[in-house]
Amino acid sequence: MTITRLTHAVVGLLVLIKSPRQRDERGLSQSAENAILIAGAVAIAVAIVAAIRAFVLSRLPS
Repeated sequence: MTITRLTHAVVGLLVLIKSPRQRDERGLSQSAENAILIAGAVAIAVAIVAAIRAFVLSRLPS
């Protein structure tokens, strides 16, 4: 490692220690997003099955 690279690494480390990045806490967690998407997919599937069932039952002879 050259002196220049070592100096850059030390300066970068000092800047990071002095003012660390703030965490971006906006939005939902990945697991919450996945749970919402899965719940939506299940709701759509249930609605489709109910519609098909209602259609088939209405077409059956009495």
